[in-house]
Formats: sequence, structure tokens, C-alpha cells
Amino acid sequence: MAFAKTDLFEKKLQMEANLFKALSHPARIQILLHLAKTRTCLQGDSSDLFPLSRTTINQHINELRKAELIKGHNVEGKTVYCLNLAKIKELKTILSALTKEMTLPDDFCCEFRSIKMGHLENNDSE
Repeated sequence: MAFAKTDLFEKKLQMEANLFKALSHPARIQILLHLAKTRTCLQGDSSDLFPLSRTTINQHINELRKAELIKGHNVEGKTVYCLNLAKIKELKTILSALTKEMTLPDDFCCEFRSIKMGHLENNDSE
């Protein structure tokens, strides 16, 4: 049975990666920032707000909706899209925890090592 390589990782990491994937396009980030700055919902044709066609914007909105970063509401027969505050708070917590876990000293330097014949080998010239 075939499975995605992402299935090799724990569910928490998969969920976090999906959130970051939703942020992997500048249009999606701009949509989220617009919603946060204006404190309004997107409704109707938003192509005058972003340098993209209506169809492209709708595709990006769908990606944000799948990641639950925004949610749609029916208002007078039309769907409007607003920030999902609970998910935005969750994203902030995840990002904060991730960056805290990666805190390194200012003088941090990686050593290049390769794996050869089942053990780690230092490739520094001696």
C-alpha cells in the first residue's frame, strides 16, 4: 500500500507543516494581513485589493480555508471570509514554540558531517 512520505512523521508535525504550507504563497500572506489590518471580511470580487485575478484569489482563499486560517460565513446569500481567530492564535503558538526550540547562540556554527558506512564521519580537514 502506497503512502505519502509525510505519513512517516508524527501527526502534530504533519498538521504544523500543512499550516505553513498554507502560508507558502505571498498572496495568502497578503490576504491574511489584509483581513487583520482592515478588521473586515472579504466579500465579492476582491481583485481590486490584490494584483491577481478573481479566480486566482479564490484559489488562494480556498487554500487558506482548507488550513482553517479563514472561515466563510453566509451573509445575505453571499459568502464572506474572515480570519479564524482560534487558528491564528494556534499558528502563533506553533511558530513561537518552533522558534524557541531553534534558539541558538550568536556564535553558532554547524559542522559538516556525512554518513558513511553506518556511522557519522566528520569531514573537517585535519
